[in-house]
Amino acid sequence: MADEELEAIRRQRMSELQAKQGDASNNQQQGEEAKQRETDMRNTILAQVLDQSARARLNNLALVKPDKANAVENYLIQMARFGKLGGKISESGLIEILEKVCQQTEKKMTVTFNRRRVMDSDDEDDD
Repeated sequence: MADEELEAIRRQRMSELQAKQGDASNNQQQGEEAKQRETDMRNTILAQVLDQSARARLNNLALVKPDKANAVENYLIQMARFGKLGGKISESGLIEILEKVCQQTEKKMTVTFNRRRVMDSDDEDDD
């Protein structure tokens, strides 16, 4: 009788674990679907905003510098949503936008040398 109770508890626990596993996979699947929908939406907006040569340039940039391409895509999508674009952007227009974004995100590096200002033993050996 104890074996039957133990077996029933095991089956119940197993079904609970399978239900949790199913919920976790459903959440993950829903997250992936939402990500895919967002990517599709971005691609359709960019296809409406850019002509073929500009789209090709942006894709090439995405291969080399994905963070910069993402910033440009976000900028273009924002402009499109607010209606600030008057037609499709050509490759030369995209180059201008790239220059603007590069200027805004440009990292300025400076190098400073801090030399020690202590008494140098070489200065005292002039006898």
